[in-house]
Amino acid sequence: MDKRAFFVLLGLVLAPLAAADEAYVFTDENGVVNYSDRPMPGAQRIELAEPNRGRSLAVPPDAADTADASDLAPFRYESLEVASPGAEDTLWNIEGILNVSLSLSPALQPGHQVRVYFDGDPRIVTGTSFQLQEVWRGVHNLQAEILDANGQMLIRSRTNRFYVQQSTVR
Repeated sequence: MDKRAFFVLLGLVLAPLAAADEAYVFTDENGVVNYSDRPMPGAQRIELAEPNRGRSLAVPPDAADTADASDLAPFRYESLEVASPGAEDTLWNIEGILNVSLSLSPALQPGHQVRVYFDGDPRIVTGTSFQLQEVWRGVHNLQAEILDANGQMLIRSRTNRFYVQQSTVR
């Protein structure tokens, strides 16, 4: 790499860092107050306070030895999927009753609820295997979520689109 390319690249990397702590304020010809990170004619430099530096929520190693594992982090589900009906499945002659099975890892925790959206309509169901009534022929969408005891959503599946067909008798 030649020297010129190196210095251009170095300037591109360091320029934002150098200007990050400078700010300017000016009023334009329409009376609107503007802020910029570049000096403008008539602009005044603003002294910026030190940036906020948050503390890590990580538990110090010595505290981890004495703390209960349930105190360290809130519970999290790893995965949730609509296992059945599968995405893009075509179901034949189900007589209006849809058997649904969800795949949830880890298992549903006490106090948590399953809410499904069948064609956009939310319904609370019992467990990860259940039946939906009055599912007639056509294109349908199904999505599931797990809610905690406060009704907050913890995890949501992708939407599965599936089709219901009905044989006709002539």
